[in-house]
Amino acid sequence: MASLTVTDEHVGATPAKTIQPVWVRVMHWTNAVAMILMILSGWQIYNASPLFGFSFPRGYTLGGWLGGGLLWHFAAMWLLMINGLAYLITGFATGRFAKKLLPITPSGVLHDVRAALTFKLSHDDLSVYNYVQRALYAGIIVVGVLIVLSGLSMWKPVQLHWLVTLFGDYPTARYVHFFCMAAICAFIVIHVLLALLVPKSLRAMIIGR
Repeated sequence: MASLTVTDEHVGATPAKTIQPVWVRVMHWTNAVAMILMILSGWQIYNASPLFGFSFPRGYTLGGWLGGGLLWHFAAMWLLMINGLAYLITGFATGRFAKKLLPITPSGVLHDVRAALTFKLSHDDLSVYNYVQRALYAGIIVVGVLIVLSGLSMWKPVQLHWLVTLFGDYPTARYVHFFCMAAICAFIVIHVLLALLVPKSLRAMIIGR
């Protein structure tokens, strides 16, 4: 009888809720690898012609020299662009962006920032993004588009002269590219810290539930 009762309860148990579908998880981790490669190789390229009065430590660069950095950067560029484009198309086509990222209101963001600073921001339902998450994720998508466009204008300034013109000129495109990289690095730090503070969000991005 006891055995039968346990079986009945197991059969009637509610299946775990899928928070992150497979396509989101695959693209997320692919993008993470591509972005790290892009950043480290980009620092190597930056060191060859710094915009500011500093260089990145050699131990945190990829490629060993300018040529090697460029090879790594271009290889990761295609991975990032193809994966990013697929993510954008799928996100819009499935309605995920509209469902997860909208609406975003200044009052909502300020409220959730205050709640986060006082450790009162709820994370009970990981399938619903708070206003801070919505603003960060929507913002990083815009930054991602800008860094790709500025990167392309730097890569092919003659062939894509019209793209360079959109940024004003080649030097301006370099500055846009740099500050977008800095924004992405800041996002990664915040993203990792939040994942460590809410471990179940990391688990959901690994196993989906």
